[in-house]
Amino acid sequence: MTGGAGRNPDRSPGRGRVLVVDDEMHLRIYIAAVFETAGYATATARDGEEGFRKAKEWKPDLVSLDLMMPNQGGIRLFQRLKADEELRRAGVLVVSAIAGEAFRHSLSLVRTGMPGKDGGLLPDVDGYVEKPPSPEALLREAERILAAQGRAQGALTRNTKEA
Repeated sequence: MTGGAGRNPDRSPGRGRVLVVDDEMHLRIYIAAVFETAGYATATARDGEEGFRKAKEWKPDLVSLDLMMPNQGGIRLFQRLKADEELRRAGVLVVSAIAGEAFRHSLSLVRTGMPGKDGGLLPDVDGYVEKPPSPEALLREAERILAAQGRAQGALTRNTKEA
């Protein structure tokens, strides 16, 4: 699970594909396990370069993205995802140690004057969870993002009803 596709490559109804991009191996494994346990297929990448390559070949529904990584950081990967015609529809869930308010301020500074595709500004990320993430927070944000995009997964709802 640390670099390739996860153990759950099924694309059956009610499930989605989540690409977990984080340079910290224990967090990659943990976040991927949370999503796999909830019924999502997962793949992982350790930096932005590997994350973009995996996203191009795997076409995830959601990308769980750390911001501070070597080689190509999370902001640059986010830019590349949103500029790519095939990948721009993937939801982006930032999972970062940077406090939410500080992150949003930093992103607004980065976006100012930075043209995106077709001259528009880089959009906001779809969701944010502060590290260390709880399984509930990850799944709640993922469900919200996918539902907003018309790809509701229902995994959190199913798990809650079964408990």
